[in-house]
Amino acid sequence: MKQRIALGLCYDGTNWQGWQTQPSGRTIQDQLEKALAQFLAEPVQTLCAGRTDAGVHALNQVVHLDTGAQRSAESWIRGLNTLLPSSISVQWAQPVDTSFHARFSAQRRRYIYLLRNARVRSPLLQGKVGWVFQPLSLDAMRKAAALLLGEHDFSAFRAAECQAASPVRELTQLTIHQDHELFVFEFEANAFLHHMIRNLMGALVYVGMGRQAPEWVTELLQHKDRRLAAPTFAADGLYLTGVDYPAEYGLPTTSSMQLCQRFLGIQWGKS
Repeated sequence: MKQRIALGLCYDGTNWQGWQTQPSGRTIQDQLEKALAQFLAEPVQTLCAGRTDAGVHALNQVVHLDTGAQRSAESWIRGLNTLLPSSISVQWAQPVDTSFHARFSAQRRRYIYLLRNARVRSPLLQGKVGWVFQPLSLDAMRKAAALLLGEHDFSAFRAAECQAASPVRELTQLTIHQDHELFVFEFEANAFLHHMIRNLMGALVYVGMGRQAPEWVTELLQHKDRRLAAPTFAADGLYLTGVDYPAEYGLPTTSSMQLCQRFLGIQWGKS
């Protein structure tokens, strides 16, 4: 009899073509399913909580699969990590009820964007953080962020190829912290549209640079026209930090800050 297994993945997306399988095989899903086929000696299909784009990272991507194989949690972790590339690893594994679905059971998704504001780019942080050399105003970006909270039609921040049935989403958190040259943007919503966070970042950076007033983001929401908004921002600094599910499934829960401290060695205060 088959059982459903949930996995928590961490990955560096720099050199991968996003989550979703492609003919090239250079995606997270392709690499995970290749490792699973070896580990379980059978082909397995996986479903994830949120399909990340090329270059986007994850600290706690949630995936589920069905299999008849019986393995301990430790065996899942150690066995798969032996077979996965060094930029992808399983952090936890546990059986779940068959009613669980990595995507449709999710209640909220959380991301952070790391942005370095410095005169000269850092080659050592290439692919790990976004970069802007023009000075940014934290106060202006926070004012704009407050106007984006709540339930809105986010058509102005939606990629042209987005396949979501509705552009309406509820943005429950958009906070910005600054620690010297590092800005940390925290996003939480019931779900996100294709490129939504990167498009929001583009608008916030325009406001931070003084190219637009904070109230401009309200105009963008009202006009619902992607062509009026800022360019899509780089994928480099974007991290999926967590997905929240009903407590009945008993999945591990860790805050964005805790995950960033564990995997990236950074944390932020109240600034």
